[in-house]
Amino acid sequence: MGYNVNNLVLHDGSTIGVIGGGPAGSFFSYFALDFAQQQGIKINIDIIEAKDFNCTGPRGCNHCGGIVSESLIQMLSTEGIELPSTVIRRGIKSYTLHFEQGGTVIETPFREQRIASMFRGIGPLGDDNKDQESFDNYLLELCRKKGAQFIQDTVIEMNRVTDGIVVKTRNELIKKYDLVVGAAGLNARTLALFNPLISDFKPPETTKTYVAELKLDRQIIDQYFGNSMHVFLLNIPNIKFGALIPKGQYVTSVLLGSNIDLEIVNKFLLAETVKNCFPPDIDINEIMPCQCYPRINVVNAKTAYADRVVLIGDSSSSKLYKNGIGAAYITGKAAAATAVFNGFSKADFQQHFQPVCTTLDKDNRIGKFIFSVTSIIQKASFLKRGILNMVIKEQQKSSLKREMSYVLWDTFTGSAPYSNILKRVLHPGLIFNLVWNIMVGNIKKQGPVEN
Repeated sequence: MGYNVNNLVLHDGSTIGVIGGGPAGSFFSYFALDFAQQQGIKINIDIIEAKDFNCTGPRGCNHCGGIVSESLIQMLSTEGIELPSTVIRRGIKSYTLHFEQGGTVIETPFREQRIASMFRGIGPLGDDNKDQESFDNYLLELCRKKGAQFIQDTVIEMNRVTDGIVVKTRNELIKKYDLVVGAAGLNARTLALFNPLISDFKPPETTKTYVAELKLDRQIIDQYFGNSMHVFLLNIPNIKFGALIPKGQYVTSVLLGSNIDLEIVNKFLLAETVKNCFPPDIDINEIMPCQCYPRINVVNAKTAYADRVVLIGDSSSSKLYKNGIGAAYITGKAAAATAVFNGFSKADFQQHFQPVCTTLDKDNRIGKFIFSVTSIIQKASFLKRGILNMVIKEQQKSSLKREMSYVLWDTFTGSAPYSNILKRVLHPGLIFNLVWNIMVGNIKKQGPVEN
């Protein structure tokens, strides 16, 4: 007889299978259990994840730059999720902006606004720091304490039946769930398993980026990097921007752009502006225990839901080039709220979950425009001189008069929506000041300047 989609609601004893134990899967589980408790409903959640986030290197790594923006830290705090000191490897109090023409330090907009650097797994290959904790494992432990069950396994097959979704794993687990949540990131094999379940699902479009861990003595990191994230806007093809992020006894190198390969990586690492950030006797290739070319979401998925199925985080919608953990929080919470308070039919997700994804999509379109402008800036020395001149002057003013500094801060840390950034960029006062500083900066035409 089939089933009535209007009856697809959670009740006592309902089962949910979450495929993926990264931030998206954990946020969904955390909020679903919390919301269900508020409703007086007892639900059962299995989180199925192949990785062990207590392992170093690839077995526990989720291939991420490992930055949590201050806006997300504040949101998590209001949800009762306080990141402990064992998870945060270093609090970032500023970032240093580098052009070929020079650089300057940009302080955090407000004293309470900081960003945190951490590892998604326990650390890079060979790391022996036993006192630190994995960010992903910390979130998983929160879910376990709320009642979720963790299953370390790999899903190999999913089939729709009349009253649920049957999930099969490599270790021969066969279990039927009322609702299946896809939180497997951009794993192509896992995403392909959802095609039979969602007839009109179109997975995200992706591009290749770069992440590497550089191991250095803590004193060297303190001396050369401090508590500052170093951001590079250099004229190197395919790179939107690069960053060096201090984390404990490591510096994480991140290159974001499109189809980054070894040749592009070497151009970045060998650039004088980058080499000047390290001691002169350091060979970067000799201090690199881990490097990878992870894929990132550049066009969000289409129709990432159906009856009894929803995809979240990078598997569905993310934020262009930035703050994937923040998007995991937003989509994970929205899917959990939909399932608990409204139901888990396709119509429910379309009405209550899709608007959240649509908002991310619209903001990403603005983000693409902003980064197209940054690409122009990267190639134009006269524009870089003007921006550098403007930011150096702003850093000498009160915190309320640092318009360009805060635009750059939010662009590179992911602390604000792209729509908000664009609105500030188009303010007549900022445009006038920028034009003036472009003129002044190029009249001076001095060599490299460091603030």
